[in-house]
Amino acid sequence: MQRRVQKTESMTDAAFAVAIAETTDATCAADTTHAAEAADGVETEARHRRAADAGDVTSMSVLGALLLRRGDLDAAEGYLRAATAEGDRAAANNLGVLLHQRGYADEAAGWWRIAAVAGSAAAAHALGRHFRERGDEPGAEYWLRQSAEQGHALGAYALADLLEHRSDVGAERWLRAAAEQGHREAAYRLARTLERTALADPHGAFGLGRGTGSRPAGRDVDAPAPLEAPEPTEVPGGPRTGTGHRARTDGGKAVSGRGRVDDGPVAGPGPGRMGEAEQWYRQAAARGHRRAALHLGAILEQRGELKEAGRWYLTAAKEGEPRAACALGFLLRDAGDEESAAVWWLRAAQDGDGNAANALGALHAARGEQQTAERWYRAAMDAGDVNGAYNLGLLCAAQDRTPQAEQWYRRAAYAGHREAANALAVLLLQAGDHTGAEPWFSKAAEAGSVDAAFNLGILHAGRDEDRTALAWYQRAAAAGHTDASLQVGMALLRDGKSQEAERHLRCAAGGGSAEAAFRLAGVLDARQPPPGPPGLGEPMPEKTECEEWYERAAQQGHRRAQVRVGMLAAARGDMESAAHWYREAAESGSRNGAFNLGLLLAREGSEREAALWWSRAANEGHGRAALRLALLAARRGELTEGQRWCARAVELGPAEVAERAARLRDALHQELTA
Repeated sequence: MQRRVQKTESMTDAAFAVAIAETTDATCAADTTHAAEAADGVETEARHRRAADAGDVTSMSVLGALLLRRGDLDAAEGYLRAATAEGDRAAANNLGVLLHQRGYADEAAGWWRIAAVAGSAAAAHALGRHFRERGDEPGAEYWLRQSAEQGHALGAYALADLLEHRSDVGAERWLRAAAEQGHREAAYRLARTLERTALADPHGAFGLGRGTGSRPAGRDVDAPAPLEAPEPTEVPGGPRTGTGHRARTDGGKAVSGRGRVDDGPVAGPGPGRMGEAEQWYRQAAARGHRRAALHLGAILEQRGELKEAGRWYLTAAKEGEPRAACALGFLLRDAGDEESAAVWWLRAAQDGDGNAANALGALHAARGEQQTAERWYRAAMDAGDVNGAYNLGLLCAAQDRTPQAEQWYRRAAYAGHREAANALAVLLLQAGDHTGAEPWFSKAAEAGSVDAAFNLGILHAGRDEDRTALAWYQRAAAAGHTDASLQVGMALLRDGKSQEAERHLRCAAGGGSAEAAFRLAGVLDARQPPPGPPGLGEPMPEKTECEEWYERAAQQGHRRAQVRVGMLAAARGDMESAAHWYREAAESGSRNGAFNLGLLLAREGSEREAALWWSRAANEGHGRAALRLALLAARRGELTEGQRWCARAVELGPAEVAERAARLRDALHQELTA
């Protein structure tokens, strides 16, 4: 009898495996294949009908399942009830499904209980789902656990969902059990769990003590997918499952939420939980789970495997995942294919992705198509992306529409956009509203805006509140703000802490600050003796580190650095290089550069050109240049001109120059009155 019942269940459940249309992940391709093999068309149904009418219980159960799948509930009910009366548990299970479809949930639960007590894992799953829908979580857990412990994948998944809802650590075990049987939603959610755990514990992420992430910015943690509709059938051959854009206020750059995650792996899935998460994403994605494909693509993109990342983004995008279409657009944009990027952004934006709408807005703004850009930014805002309001503020500010810019900045800032709060504060500060600006700077800084922390430093420094200013500079510097690192370094230099200052100046100089490179070179320069001229026949000495930093600053147009590089080159005997850097500085408006260039030219016999540069320097307030011009005029016999330059030198100083110029003036006066 037991063998006959199990055979009946196998045939019946195979036929019923695709009976419930609303099932999402409950019907895998394998189940459908088994159902097709068992049902085998009209002939099979006719054969089972003849046998059922002759009293064969197995055929009653199979025929009832076939009719139920076809939607002929009236005909199916009679055969299922008849089979159930003969003790067929699969028929009892499927009768519960039929009654549930008709809205008789309590009667359905009664038949599921009968089947579950008889050992049906599928019925236990359905009964557990029934109790959960009624709010009876203890009852739901009991029956779902019965199903899961019998190896039923849907039962394991439903139990995991219940436990996860209660933040029970046991959820992962059952997600894993369902995923190992091929349940794609379980595989996806297991991967999400592993990823979140890895990100919370960087040491466990890759087994390497470094964190990673795979979620593209603007793509928040997905809400768990709803549980699939009840699939209470048992599948022959044992349990199986179904498949189921940093925007700174002075840069005016639009934000599209593109953001990249930090410290991703560099090669291959790691051995830790993050590597395992990738494997489960891959399994779910291979089974057609579009969100898993999206996350897998993000992990691969972080690792630099852009080609494979693009394939997974494309797979998810074609399945209708707008975030994947948006991410694919960014990949194409980064590869230089802006037109194709726009196509995918358009597709994603039309499906309601605010990130993509922002990207389209930025694209059109860069092309000068302001009205189109504004339309897409508004679409992003309507889609719930606060970056849309911020970008509208940037757009209006660039067009000098200050009241509108303030309006959009306020809207974004009230929604929690920290850079919008910073931009609003800058706008208020420019309008002279210091009182109104400070709270917004503070809100932005507390929310993590590095620029706002730096701006608060500037605000307090302007009030001579140096200690408070330094605290904000240090906060911004710790987050990698170049200008803040420079300010901290300069403050430490003023306090005589050159060793600590050097560390901050190196950070700022490495970040591209010419002033920091110049100051760092000065710190290093002060620690070494001045180089003497090379001896006769000796090779020219190599550049020191301080000279390399001076030169880096000079190449960025720092005039004082250009003069200093020229002086060091001259000390080495490299007059050609010295002349080059003095000329660069002089042409940029450096009076010291012009004076030193004049000295070099005079030594080479070009007094006429030297005089031109000294004149420029003297007119800019260089006393020594004025004295040189006075001496040159005296040698030429131009006494009145010499007196004029002497007077200018006395006026400009410094003291020793003024003293020499006064003596020369007196001598010239005696010559004129003799």
